[in-house]
Amino acid sequence: MRITKFGHACVRLEHAGTTIVLDPGMFTDREALDGADAVLITHEHPDHYLPDHLLAVDVPVFTIDAVAQRIREDAPAVAERTTVVAPGEELDLGLPVRVVGELHAVIHPELPRFHNSGYVLTAGDARVYHPGDALTAPGEDVDVLLLPVSGPWLKVSETIDFAREVGARRNLAIHDRVHSEAGLGIVDGHLSRFLAPQGLEYVRIADGEDL
Repeated sequence: MRITKFGHACVRLEHAGTTIVLDPGMFTDREALDGADAVLITHEHPDHYLPDHLLAVDVPVFTIDAVAQRIREDAPAVAERTTVVAPGEELDLGLPVRVVGELHAVIHPELPRFHNSGYVLTAGDARVYHPGDALTAPGEDVDVLLLPVSGPWLKVSETIDFAREVGARRNLAIHDRVHSEAGLGIVDGHLSRFLAPQGLEYVRIADGEDL
């Protein structure tokens, strides 16, 4: 299994000849989608969903209804190859995928909740979980958690507690374009300090690097 981080929340997973790209948004170079067999999108925010990326490649897209509605408006040509998925659904995209959760984390109580579904991907004996912008546990053991570490809806204490709840052996930082490098250094220190005693590894890598 190969996991490559491609800008903010975008991750590319390759295993046994299948390549799946998750959340190629505005901070992601389009080349992240080269050779992809499928694209998964968690929700409609532009740091996770950019219609120009989807128009540039002829790849099946799997996402929730709220995003599919946006695609019909923004990129009708992509709508023809978009499949709507729902929480709890299991997909066979060359790799088994399970859809998890329904709502984005609370940004502010006075703002509406956006819809959001994460995905658990199984690559051989390993399970990888991308939660999107939510702190919803996957409901099963996973080996790698793609862990959001910054955002206007997120506190570092919530990130720590979420990682502890999921209990993945490896935690790879995503959603990391909001803080400066100095701020991310502080977050990295807290996560390493609190997760290590439980035997949980935390790592943040540069765009284009592999886990």
